[in-house]
Amino acid sequence: MKKILTLILIATATAIVPAKAQEDPEYRMEIGVGGGLMGYLGDFNGNLTKDLQPMASVVTRYNFNPYYGLKLNLQTGKIKGSSADVKTYYPAFATKPYEFSNTLVGLDITFEYNFWPYGTGKDYRGAQRVTPFIFGGLGGTFVSIKNGDKKNDFSANVPIGIGLKYKLNKRMNLGVEWAMHFSLSDELDGQKDPYGIVSSGAFKNTDCYSTLQMTLTYSFSARCRTCHNEDED
Repeated sequence: MKKILTLILIATATAIVPAKAQEDPEYRMEIGVGGGLMGYLGDFNGNLTKDLQPMASVVTRYNFNPYYGLKLNLQTGKIKGSSADVKTYYPAFATKPYEFSNTLVGLDITFEYNFWPYGTGKDYRGAQRVTPFIFGGLGGTFVSIKNGDKKNDFSANVPIGIGLKYKLNKRMNLGVEWAMHFSLSDELDGQKDPYGIVSSGAFKNTDCYSTLQMTLTYSFSARCRTCHNEDED
């Protein structure tokens, strides 16, 4: 009788363990903040690591499933540069170098792809706490210009980047990502066509900027477990 009871207890414990392992829900939404560095690339700077300036961001994400997500990223920071830092000869700035430090605000919506299913390992079969990901999308860029041909500039941009996510626990997510934002404007630095040569084409002689940021987000809006299990079947 003792042996039978022991076997029943072992079987019950074995059945309970996986049931508990599936208690963590999956969440549709994330919201959080980020901080990092922003850098200008254009007529007055051709180096990715030069004149990097601090930036901050607000991030929200909708997760379709453990592989795919849609992210909205509002970011602000400074872009800085000088004609004295490049070897290119600009006729208008031959005697007096042009310098700028402009405030940039960007709003991007990007589609993300996780290389591995993302989760705690308890909420999805084969989920991983850490995963690399890639993303791309569309956005808008507004620049407040202090020393240039005009006061403000607004244009579209195309963000493309890579990143890494780590799930701290079932609700907290830590991420680091780098993105290049290809602008459709040549006036993020406040100067249009400093070469004195008219150019044409969507991305010909246009400015761009890079962002390197770390994000911390909070997950909410749990999925319906019954519906999710039915989808898996």
